[in-house]
Amino acid sequence: MAEQNHNQDGGKRQNEPDCFQLISREDLKSLSENRTQITYLKGETIFKQGAFAPHVLFIQSGLIRVYLQTGRNKVQNLWISKSGDFLAFSSMFGERTYSYSAVAMKDSELLMIDKENLIKLLQTNPEFGFRITSKNFNSEKYLMELVASLSYKQMRGKLATALLYLDSDTLRSEEVFNYLTRQDIADFASISVESVIKFLKEFEKEGILSLVGKDIVITDPGRLSEISATG
Repeated sequence: MAEQNHNQDGGKRQNEPDCFQLISREDLKSLSENRTQITYLKGETIFKQGAFAPHVLFIQSGLIRVYLQTGRNKVQNLWISKSGDFLAFSSMFGERTYSYSAVAMKDSELLMIDKENLIKLLQTNPEFGFRITSKNFNSEKYLMELVASLSYKQMRGKLATALLYLDSDTLRSEEVFNYLTRQDIADFASISVESVIKFLKEFEKEGILSLVGKDIVITDPGRLSEISATG
């Protein structure tokens, strides 16, 4: 039986992402023969909403902002993907085009992986499949919260919700605020950039956060959570 967690020496395979440590050497070889590594520079578009989706992409390093184009000059930021995340995962299940757009927030390295090989791997390796499914469930859960936020919250509540997401446990170590403009934050909260600037100053006066250049340091997450909850 092929070993799925470690290499033949019982150690971790060099230069392979953690999720790929779960698969056998044979499966890894098959994936490696059908994948291409590409480097995207900061600000480069990785793919556009509505374009043909021939591959699944895996983020080896970097930060990717995922968004919907909702008008000619209007976007709704959805989430931020980081090292270890997949993009365009739904393309394996009948989606022929990208359902969203993605742009590199900083220099990033991605792997383009053949869809058919990845589908076979998900079918034969339950542990690998569970790991990937869990990641996508968390994204879906956040999207449900986003829809709820946009539906009933006032502007302060929308901004508070966006800030809590951008400062969440999974993103805090990435220091994402240093890679986001105030317009980007506005597009996460679905409010105007003028409102973002106004409410950030209000939150700072209330002792909820500190503004240090582009960076935003949340000093009272409890109060910010209250504003998010009450809208």
